[in-house]
Amino acid sequence: MTFNPRQRHILDCLKSSGHVEVDTLAQTLGVTTQTVRRDLNELVERGLVARTHGGAKRMLSTSVSAYEDRRQNNMSAKQDIALVAATLIPNGASVALNIGTTTEQVALALKLHQDLTVLTNNINIVHILRDARLRSLIVAGGEVRRSDGAIVGQDAVDAIANYKMDFAVIGTSSLDPDGSVLDFDTREVAVARAILSNARQKILVADVSKFAVSAPYRICDLEGLDHVVLNARPPPEFYTAAKASNTNVIVTGVDNDG
Repeated sequence: MTFNPRQRHILDCLKSSGHVEVDTLAQTLGVTTQTVRRDLNELVERGLVARTHGGAKRMLSTSVSAYEDRRQNNMSAKQDIALVAATLIPNGASVALNIGTTTEQVALALKLHQDLTVLTNNINIVHILRDARLRSLIVAGGEVRRSDGAIVGQDAVDAIANYKMDFAVIGTSSLDPDGSVLDFDTREVAVARAILSNARQKILVADVSKFAVSAPYRICDLEGLDHVVLNARPPPEFYTAAKASNTNVIVTGVDNDG
């Protein structure tokens, strides 16, 4: 994700103080207030700031961290998760993947599979898989969220509803010990729900850092998942909820029997 020098200055100011004023920025940067407003509007479109009267404020949730930075977080854990998740999907299957840096790693792990049909709302996954040995690669139509390449909104939901896939693989921004799977953007949640609703087997991939993140919107509970693939053991309450839901929890690198 690239920013012009003014936008980098704005993001630095927001990081240090949490709020900026248009007039102050214009004076500091030596530009017009209209130029500052254009920069702020672009940052809003990317999901990085929220406009206020006369300025902007920092988005407080981790969901708006720069996507390229998030892609590097816990990379080794995401790769381990992806390799395990890919073993659950046989050659010749159909699979839907949503937006997320972990689902992108799953897509990379699936490149050696053969004859897959892949449906996604993630433009990054299209680039990853376009030269793979697939039977078909389908992108859901709709509005592109510029901050991360997600295709969101009702058009994407309607497009996904036209398919019935063998597997759904979703990521998430937040996990609760009670088994709730959560996210920040209602448009993204709606797409994730559509992917789950139109799949026979449902797989969640997430690293356990998501238990430290709080998000307001529910994608599903453990009852709506067949498998959860994590990189480390979750809180005991999560295991209890999974057992009650008959959901298989797989932790990479450990013996999962019992």
